[in-house]
Amino acid sequence: MSDEFRKNLMGPEPTLLPAETEVYQHLALGQEALDLVAKYPTSSLLWAILAEEAWADGRTIDSYAYSRVGYHRGLDSLRRNGWRGVGPIPWEHEPNRGFLRALYSLGRASAAIGEAEEPERIEKFLNDSDPTAKAAIEG
Repeated sequence: MSDEFRKNLMGPEPTLLPAETEVYQHLALGQEALDLVAKYPTSSLLWAILAEEAWADGRTIDSYAYSRVGYHRGLDSLRRNGWRGVGPIPWEHEPNRGFLRALYSLGRASAAIGEAEEPERIEKFLNDSDPTAKAAIEG
């Protein structure tokens, strides 16, 4: 039996996104996500931060919009890095957290605006990506 066959039986390998070193550096220096997102529009982390800030300010629609962009930017990044629509996206790998935070925020905001199926789909996607992510985000 080939090693490739054994590997496929175990399921897909976890997808590990590359670090956004420049984004992390700017954030560590106290720069605001809103000021950075035009320079780094593919960063799910920045869109997730904007979604979280909007949510905290009671701006549900803004939170929904920001998280939707972060979610789609994250899907693009995941696909560029080998993800094929299934498989683990571990929270423990810090560069994955922006996507997972955007995904969580999208589920929360879509529930708040009364979408019927989207919150359930997102809850399943988040759990399938990493069952520990939701607790980590909420904690």
